[in-house]
Amino acid sequence: MNTDPNLLGTTALPDLIAVLLLFAAWLGIGRMTEHPPAGFPSVSVLMTRFRREWMLHFVSREPRIFDGNILTSLREGTAFFASACMIATGGLLALIGNTDQLRGLARDFELARTTAILWEVKLLVVMFFVVNAFLKFVWSHRLFGYCAIMMAAVPNDPRDPMAEDRALQAADLNITAARSFNAGLRSVYFAIGSLGWLAGPWALMVGTAVVLFVTWRREFASNSRQVILRSLPPPRLPGHVGRPVSEPPPPQP
Repeated sequence: MNTDPNLLGTTALPDLIAVLLLFAAWLGIGRMTEHPPAGFPSVSVLMTRFRREWMLHFVSREPRIFDGNILTSLREGTAFFASACMIATGGLLALIGNTDQLRGLARDFELARTTAILWEVKLLVVMFFVVNAFLKFVWSHRLFGYCAIMMAAVPNDPRDPMAEDRALQAADLNITAARSFNAGLRSVYFAIGSLGWLAGPWALMVGTAVVLFVTWRREFASNSRQVILRSLPPPRLPGHVGRPVSEPPPPQP
């Protein structure tokens, strides 16, 4: 393996800065999405309210096949993304074992010279996000399964004193599963952005900025968020059911 010390010295600092920015953006947008500023909730936080209302309406809905179909579609979505991440992981492992094709492609496009070790590191960063997404999707799939079992444990009689408690337990599992699913999607986004590193550190910075902006916009400035906020009524919960502590405050007019 041909490793040029001068080449490593000139590329180490820009690459290191680009990678640090990548992980800082990934962690930062995840924290901001799950713990948004007061009065400016994200789409993910807003949906927690509707997931609880869904489960409270589920108590008195008859039949409950509709709710089961919704949960099945959610589980199918997580299974699809988990399978896609497994395939992507296999492809990345194959590339890491043979980086000559990537180096040849880089020469064809007249990109900066890069050692084989650095190519492998670049692919390992991409694989980190893909594997993290796979783990999040698998856990989300399992949590939706727990939610399904908890929903099945809700008594058929809405007047049963355990009915609403079981429904709220199912809602909390549903919310946790959705949080894990959203984290998996963010990892997929940043895995795509980290592919820019194959073209150099500046391309990685640009890819990180684009993914960061797209992720922020979908959570805080998208049309879907405006639809959710439009004429948002107060929660229609039974009088003896308190407002959940983690529920976001109503948007300011």
